[in-house]
Amino acid sequence: MNMNNAPKFNVALVQTNSSDNMDKNIKTASALVREAAGMGADIVMAPENVSMMTWGKENIISNAKPEENHPAIAAFAELAHSLGIWLHGGTFAIKTGAIKTGAIDTGNGLVNRAIVFSPDGKIAARYDKIHMFDVDLGNGEKYLESETFTPGEKAVSADLPWGQMGLTTCYDLRFPHLYRTLAQSGADFIAVPAAFTRTTGRAHWHTLLRSRAIENGCYIFAPAQTGNHMTGDHVGGRQTFGHSLIIDPWGEILADGGSEPGVIMAEIDPNKVLEVRAKIPSLMNEQPFDGS
Repeated sequence: MNMNNAPKFNVALVQTNSSDNMDKNIKTASALVREAAGMGADIVMAPENVSMMTWGKENIISNAKPEENHPAIAAFAELAHSLGIWLHGGTFAIKTGAIKTGAIDTGNGLVNRAIVFSPDGKIAARYDKIHMFDVDLGNGEKYLESETFTPGEKAVSADLPWGQMGLTTCYDLRFPHLYRTLAQSGADFIAVPAAFTRTTGRAHWHTLLRSRAIENGCYIFAPAQTGNHMTGDHVGGRQTFGHSLIIDPWGEILADGGSEPGVIMAEIDPNKVLEVRAKIPSLMNEQPFDGS
């Protein structure tokens, strides 16, 4: 939904260091959202796993909840309504049905769901993470999301007052065809809430996000987890990179969250999407070809 002379707006990204204490995470994230709204943000965005950073299949399943009973979703809906803002609540582990417990469990019944709330507190869009983070980074750092979660099957955009915002999550970033599909379908902005590992973040985070912005002539909004994530009184095996980023359609970084929890904000001009796509009309120039 590209719009000529669309009004400018302020986007704020909340960067958190979430733990395995859901109540504490909700309070911390909510305080940062309020801070962002107080700074003048029209839309605020939270990272992946904002209400619960834990690991291990059993821990994730035991902390997952149905959407209608999830305390973070209820809290964020009320927050969006009371503040009168758009709110991308990050992602949540959502139970969608009975969860298998056998040795060949593939995560049926559990999804990693992004939810966008409108200023009236209602859910405006849902997106279930498509690409599962199944990697072995060496030195004992291994992740197998597909053992716990069922992947989503549908690309989703949210209709905002300023244009369309495509929804993606973390590891999706490595699959450019998803971003191309969203842009070809009319996305002016693309959200990338993430809990990027410190190892991969140092190597690839800035480069990949700038690439997705440049390739598609769109804004990228990437709120991130940061720091060492605690399990009880002990540091767990998860360290995230931080550096939440707001990137314009030319690939320029408008704001970088660094390595500490907090809020970053930038003014967004939707008309710059039209300007950049007119200069480099790669979305229009794309041609079919035989890949055999």
